[in-house]
Amino acid sequence: MRPLPAAALCLTLATAPLAAQEAPGTSLMEEGAKLFLRGLLSEAEPMLDEMEQAFRDVEPQLREMGPRLKQLVDLMGDVANYEAPERLPNGDILIRRKAGAPPPPALPPSLPDPNALQQGGEIEL
Repeated sequence: MRPLPAAALCLTLATAPLAAQEAPGTSLMEEGAKLFLRGLLSEAEPMLDEMEQAFRDVEPQLREMGPRLKQLVDLMGDVANYEAPERLPNGDILIRRKAGAPPPPALPPSLPDPNALQQGGEIEL
């Protein structure tokens, strides 16, 4: 079982001994902050465990989608140059480029040129 980095950090901090118990002269502010963080992390631990399990559950689907998502990223470039997607009445999804955005990247060789398609042609991503 490989924990997420955030979960590992939280568990490490939550189980680490308090420096105030080991080093004399630690201020009450430091000790209070450490106690507060330890309590916060112990409350967050169940939620982090659920997140870890959720990531494990979707990992196979993400791996399967990986090549297609890479094609989409190569086609679009920076997603900040696009408006939020909208669904048309016929079910198509339209992603408009923002006004003033720089030109889109050149099409990768693995994708067909949309200008070469006949009217009504489709590109499957």
